[in-house]
Amino acid sequence: MNWQLEESELQQIAIIVLSLADKCRGDNLALLALLRQLEQLHREIRDGLFQESLPDNRQALYALLKDVETTGGWPYIERLRIQQLLANWQLEEGKGDNLSV
Repeated sequence: MNWQLEESELQQIAIIVLSLADKCRGDNLALLALLRQLEQLHREIRDGLFQESLPDNRQALYALLKDVETTGGWPYIERLRIQQLLANWQLEEGKGDNLSV
């Protein structure tokens, strides 16, 4: 079966996720929960359905790799590093100090 996601379906997903994120604006714990859920969904799809669908011949593998290369690379969910989080926090703290002087 060769079923393709319609661009409008992907846009609907994006709109829903961004709407949820906007509702959580200012609530770091709710936003963190949303990010964790998205990461979990990514992992489930990647480790299950996607791996099961990987090509079993060279031509199909080539087509997949060519598509990955030409349409934006491999999907990846980057995690915010603790050091980066602390650096951002220290930068904000410094800005606050300058404002109060």
